[in-house]
Amino acid sequence: MKPPFKGAVDCDLHLPSPPTTALLPYLPAYWRDQLETRFIHKMGFQLTSYPPGSPLTCREDWRPNKGERPLDQLRRQALDPFGVEIAVCSLLHGAIALFNEDMAAALCSAVNDFVAHEWLDPEPRLRGSILITGQNPDHAVAEIERLAHDRRFVQVILPVMGDMLPGKRQMWPIHRACEKHGLGLALHAGGTYRFPTTASGWPSFQVEDYVANSAAFENAIVSLISEGVFSECPDLRVICLESGFGWLPTLIWRLNKEWRGIRQEVPWITRPPGDILRERFRFTLQPVEVPTAALIERTLEHIGSDELLLFSTDYPHAHFEGEEALPDGISEALIRKIARDNPLASYPRLARTLQPVTAEQRS
Repeated sequence: MKPPFKGAVDCDLHLPSPPTTALLPYLPAYWRDQLETRFIHKMGFQLTSYPPGSPLTCREDWRPNKGERPLDQLRRQALDPFGVEIAVCSLLHGAIALFNEDMAAALCSAVNDFVAHEWLDPEPRLRGSILITGQNPDHAVAEIERLAHDRRFVQVILPVMGDMLPGKRQMWPIHRACEKHGLGLALHAGGTYRFPTTASGWPSFQVEDYVANSAAFENAIVSLISEGVFSECPDLRVICLESGFGWLPTLIWRLNKEWRGIRQEVPWITRPPGDILRERFRFTLQPVEVPTAALIERTLEHIGSDELLLFSTDYPHAHFEGEEALPDGISEALIRKIARDNPLASYPRLARTLQPVTAEQRS
């Protein structure tokens, strides 16, 4: 089913990656020269998390149409059909996987400026994600500080499988900057692929890589909580994109169980980790691995909260047909929580700009 009212907030919508030549105007002269002289401007910078030809990467009816502007296509396919008032978009560019930290930072800045001028300026329903390179926190913080004044950017985005676990102390400057400016920390499925995606080495097939992402999210959550990030940054909100959520009940149970036995090792965790998880983490709906409304509500009961899920289409990835972004049978009260209330509570920058949905809009 589709959201039954106008005013939904789509918390995970992907912009198409531009040709590198389109980023050249947003680069300093030195880096424009470097890219052109070394023919790097001819590279596509496509991340392999979603190979362009994979059926998962894009629904067939959402693939680019020749002659139609990408923004017009996005409006027609992703914004208008779902009654979206606001969509939090991201452009995951291959620059984040570069070993050259300076080039990576320059390209990330260019991507962010490209998004601001080519997408956010002409479409007021869009909000942006600040793309940063995680291997150099100094560069990352500088980029956050550069763009923090633009309230249309509502989160900072990193792949869930980076060069190190996100709770490591080297990453704390990024977390502090997010908290300082009221930005969410978004962890997106996928990685830089410098390390195997499983604990026992590289998989052979995409399905293995795809399924392994749920374990990567579990590792990231345990790292952020155990390392004490939320003692250092008590107001930080972490949004897990394309993570699923069916595995949360067992993770919460085991986190609480093990913490009770060895909590002297982590004295900064002064309350059950499950409570911290419920308070500080949010999870986008698509791809939803819990197939029915009854199981979703039962899963949320086991989690102990109905505030963790955020509506998303994950456009243009292929997870549902037509406009059926919500499983049939979800109660109207839960739909409102997922599609509107939870996103506004999760993104402080959204709550300051959006008005309540009226009774007329709900009908």
